[in-house]
Amino acid sequence: MHWLLSGPLSTQQLTVKIADLPASLHGKKLVQMSDFHYDGLRLSEAMLEKAIAVSNQAEPDLVLLTGDYVTTTPKPIHDLALRLKNLRSRAGIYAVLGNHDICYKHSRTEITNALNKIGVHVLWNEIAYPLGKELPLVGLADRYSKEFNPVAVMNQLNVATPRIVLSHNPDTAEILQAWRVDLQLSGHTHGGQIVIPGLGPGVLYYRKLVQKIPRKLRRRIPYLKNDFSFIRHWEWAQGLHQVGKNQLYINRGLGTYLPGRLFCPPEVTLITLQSE
Repeated sequence: MHWLLSGPLSTQQLTVKIADLPASLHGKKLVQMSDFHYDGLRLSEAMLEKAIAVSNQAEPDLVLLTGDYVTTTPKPIHDLALRLKNLRSRAGIYAVLGNHDICYKHSRTEITNALNKIGVHVLWNEIAYPLGKELPLVGLADRYSKEFNPVAVMNQLNVATPRIVLSHNPDTAEILQAWRVDLQLSGHTHGGQIVIPGLGPGVLYYRKLVQKIPRKLRRRIPYLKNDFSFIRHWEWAQGLHQVGKNQLYINRGLGTYLPGRLFCPPEVTLITLQSE
């Protein structure tokens, strides 16, 4: 699957303006990677190696990983960690977990420990300050976890302080409108995987089509039972979006599921911060 249905790696570059960003942080470079699904099937070694090389060549100030390192069992995290150990960053590497990283009771602990062991700081409803107190980095628990609790975390910050939020599922942007979020980085959607050029993710149109089919008939066709409800806001499937006063960026991820990707290549994101 990884070589036939994923397509070539894409490098997305964007500049994000942040109000009240200190002059000392203007021009800081971030790299985001997401949704590895490292299990020997959904991500090739060549793709992963190239993604790491792209990140290192950018000489980032910060590398940010937004979840789903494995698909089911956490066992592959140990091999993935050996590869991610090659990532380089001036101020460190920070990560949050995704829904696939908490599949089993022991998944969260095993994945967190494996990443921490190689120097990747996993944030679970925590705030870190890799670029200093003037730009906090917030890492939230996954949306599907019982411990997802943005209130307890976000209320710790002064509204006058700009901040970056890592949250695997972009649907959380709807909830996070209650707070200031200068930049939310998410994944989870794989960009929709099948994209209709000029129109957006094919799943948006699939949903409309399915709704026109009688419910009784839908129940008889297994694939039509899939309503892709693991994402509510498919209009935020990829790229930069304004959500109220907040900014949200969704990375298309590196891993791939059937039926594969079409006009939706895997992605490494290079972000430059700019004072507004």
